[in-house]
Amino acid sequence: MAYSKQHPEPGDLIEIKRQLYQHWALYLGDGYVLNVTPVDEGAPSLLVSTASIFTRKAKVKKQLLKEVVGNNDWEVNNKYDRSHTPLPVKEIIKRAESYIDTEVTYDVLGKNCEHFVTMLRYGESVSDQAKIAIGSMLAVGAAAVVSTVLVGLLRGRSREKEY
Repeated sequence: MAYSKQHPEPGDLIEIKRQLYQHWALYLGDGYVLNVTPVDEGAPSLLVSTASIFTRKAKVKKQLLKEVVGNNDWEVNNKYDRSHTPLPVKEIIKRAESYIDTEVTYDVLGKNCEHFVTMLRYGESVSDQAKIAIGSMLAVGAAAVVSTVLVGLLRGRSREKEY
């Protein structure tokens, strides 16, 4: 059973805790959210990020919060309010509704579900999840370069000893 002890208000950001990532939606009111889903109508919204990675497209849908959440925990998480000023609620909802049933570009690092809903709430796309992923990839890349250089140096030294 999905869990949250909070009652969202229109314009709130909803963070849905999936196993490997967080899915984000924007609360519209009356139990509905706006979120990006796979373009494939047959794919469940629970697979949005996985399916959309490969298609690079997503569809914006208005769905019941309980359908999008499934059995996952969720919470209202307007964490960017500390650093960004939310737009007026009427403007957030108007902007959100203009996207219903449209297809949008999807990129897990640059235009993901979190970027989309923060753009609606603040007028600016933000995603800590993407920043963390990019930082991890850079760290892995740097580690790979360093280990390649070290292996090269060690091989060079061992060759010197052989001769």
